Amino acid sequence: MQFRPLQDRVLVRRIEEEEKTRGGIIIPDTAKEKPMEGEVLAAGPGMRGDDGKLHPLDVKVGDRVLFGKWAGTEIKISGEDFVVMKESDIMGIVDKT
Repeated sequence: MQFRPLQDRVLVRRIEEEEKTRGGIIIPDTAKEKPMEGEVLAAGPGMRGDDGKLHPLDVKVGDRVLFGKWAGTEIKISGEDFVVMKESDIMGIVDKT
């Protein structure tokens, strides 16, 4: 994959949720909501402030993040779906433990 986000943008792959509930009920594809959790695959260098200095991003490649349902722009690269969003669209980093 050849994609490099610019400025404060990040490339995220949505992490699909389980297809059934804790009680064992299987959720059909038509009833599923878009996942709001994903993995950062690429990140831009950061945003330049008014002073001209580069302010690096708080997220890095490999971070698991939480974002809004309608955040970012959905794109398709090599047949796979991704989301490109600004770092400000990310609500937080999910701890993997």
